[in-house]
Amino acid sequence: MTEWDFTERTATVALLWRAPSATARRRLTQRAVEAESALAVLREEVGQPTLLDDPVEGALAAAGDLIASWEADGLSLTTFLERSYPARLRGVHDMPGLLFTEGTVIPDDRGIAVVGSRAASESGQRRAYRIAQELVGRGITVVSGLAAGIDGAAHRGALDAGGRTVGVIGTGIRQVYPPQHHQLHRQVASSGLLLSQFWPDTAPDKHTFPARNATMSGYALATVVVEAGEQSGARIQARQAVEHGRPVVLLRSVVESTHWGAEFAQRPDVHVAQSEESVLAHVDELMARPGQLEALLGRLAAGR
Repeated sequence: MTEWDFTERTATVALLWRAPSATARRRLTQRAVEAESALAVLREEVGQPTLLDDPVEGALAAAGDLIASWEADGLSLTTFLERSYPARLRGVHDMPGLLFTEGTVIPDDRGIAVVGSRAASESGQRRAYRIAQELVGRGITVVSGLAAGIDGAAHRGALDAGGRTVGVIGTGIRQVYPPQHHQLHRQVASSGLLLSQFWPDTAPDKHTFPARNATMSGYALATVVVEAGEQSGARIQARQAVEHGRPVVLLRSVVESTHWGAEFAQRPDVHVAQSEESVLAHVDELMARPGQLEALLGRLAAGR
């Protein structure tokens, strides 16, 4: 890491640590994106140096102590200005300014989110498990939220198939929710990546999970909703995926059993799958799009 990168990382922590809310953090992150420097925005926030002291230096020193304590606990940190930041997540309007991680960060990871209800049926969990295994067989990373129900089944399917899985969690990275997923957290971190946008000791609450869903949508190429209720968090992720311009695949049962599923099925790039095989056919088509675009551009160039 260069001296510039280290200073900007420290400035990002100092800047966002000052923010009183998630909304304030998003605004500060956007300002730093526009300025291409967290340090410049930090200077605007804390003021200019005086003959007696420099408030920026004090803020950077405190942030440096925080980073050192996190690293001593084995936590890794990446900020939006660093090359290691996930490339697709960087492209969405509500990207987090920093991420805490355990495991291996792959900036250009090819992941599909597999999500659904916490109170999932046994058949829904089996379906999520099998879809995850088939995705791994295609060399695709399985992304999910480490919640009970569909999320846990998707992670286990990927792990049992020997593949990579990414857990985007709705708490700080030192927390485990639900508590019975402690071992699953460790397996995901060991075989893939555990990722959190929250300060390390943040407890779960009603605001953290929707924010987590936005990050999961931004990280992934597309979202598959296996099973969901009318008020499921998967509904939030499907909406955010549409806002991000990412494809969504809904199982037919979601469309038939929820008002939001029926409404979403009418939106552009939202696909309805009749079966697991249909889900995978949609995924294959989505994964082929970059090559099809490249071929089209090549034909256009040749015809000039």
